[in-house]
Amino acid sequence: MNVPILDLKRQYQAIKPEVDAAIERVLVSGRFILGPEVETFEQEIAKYCGVNHAIGVASGTDALLLSLRALGIGPGDKVILPSFTFFATAGVVHNVGATPVFVDIDPKTYNIDSSEVKRLLATDHLLPTEIKAIIPVHLYGQMADMDPIMEIASEYDLGVVEDAAQAIGASYRSRSLEDSPRATGHKLFSEPDVASPQATSHSPLAHSAGSIGDLGCFSFFPTKNLGAYGDGGMVITNDDELAERVRILRAHGSKLKYYHQLVGVNSRLDAIQAAILRVKLTHLSKWTAARQRVADRYEELLRGVDGAETPYRAPDRSHIFHQYTIRVKNGRRDALQQHLKKHGIGTSIYYPLPLHLQECFQDLGYKEGNLPISEEASREVLSLPMFPELTEDEQDYLVRAIRVFMKTE
Repeated sequence: MNVPILDLKRQYQAIKPEVDAAIERVLVSGRFILGPEVETFEQEIAKYCGVNHAIGVASGTDALLLSLRALGIGPGDKVILPSFTFFATAGVVHNVGATPVFVDIDPKTYNIDSSEVKRLLATDHLLPTEIKAIIPVHLYGQMADMDPIMEIASEYDLGVVEDAAQAIGASYRSRSLEDSPRATGHKLFSEPDVASPQATSHSPLAHSAGSIGDLGCFSFFPTKNLGAYGDGGMVITNDDELAERVRILRAHGSKLKYYHQLVGVNSRLDAIQAAILRVKLTHLSKWTAARQRVADRYEELLRGVDGAETPYRAPDRSHIFHQYTIRVKNGRRDALQQHLKKHGIGTSIYYPLPLHLQECFQDLGYKEGNLPISEEASREVLSLPMFPELTEDEQDYLVRAIRVFMKTE
């Protein structure tokens, strides 16, 4: 048996008539860049996430970059972010001329450790004057602990850009955000079908991923839970001025064609991708529920397997399982991955080298050992097959292979 880490062909076959009709609708319309298809999708995402504005852009990377530019982040500024994440989070900081400041992660959730952020700001008296923003990443489909992040941002007057590329539909039950000035105009997440046993999205204080900070960013890369058939991204916000700035920046800095208030970029969501994503958005809740069922079954099947830790689910959050990532202890991760590969089972490592140790950031002066939790995670994480259509037979087969390797069968 072969078990892929992801199989998008199964998803397409299940919704083929809807997708084909949506593509044909765009072809017949002759409107391919922005236009009514994109505008309608933006409205649907804004409603889904409970925010005032959604702005379609060309990729998740561009969503982050334009968000930083909208906040005025540039040369001489510094931005705090976790080291254990996809490269784009740090790449956009560099590409606006700012400097990334890496911090360690929570060992359970793999998300930014707010206590490390506090320690960093408290021990370097010059740093608070240079830091202008923080990017919490909601890794693998579970949100970072946003209450302390927002408290820090308020104390030090920092912009907050949520990297929710892997977390559309995830939710967070805030303990204090309703009293925050940044919550002005904030709407609560109201999509009940995205609920999980850990945190129901219709909870009185449930907030959608991306809706808590100044801006939130999504990726519609094909492998994402809500994936296009090409690149695409979205910025969401409750701030009218920031929304307008992102709209202008995505179109060469122009609001009225050929008249440019800013120097922007060309980063517009294609109408065909928007039409496909509109179809998929109607299925997202049931796909999320299916992923959560797959995760529940993994947890049951892997119970008692020594040396393989299943994902932690924080009690105040819902996990939408973009990835199902286990930790393989005792230095056996790579050997297990090879064992599974020999048995036709796809896996992946997200991520094998933390950003603070990447060659391109050597000039920042980080050394091995500076962020030990991130470094340990990079040596131990292994993502197993995770998609809504994964069958029980496939799960049984791959877990048996893990048990054989771990000698617990």
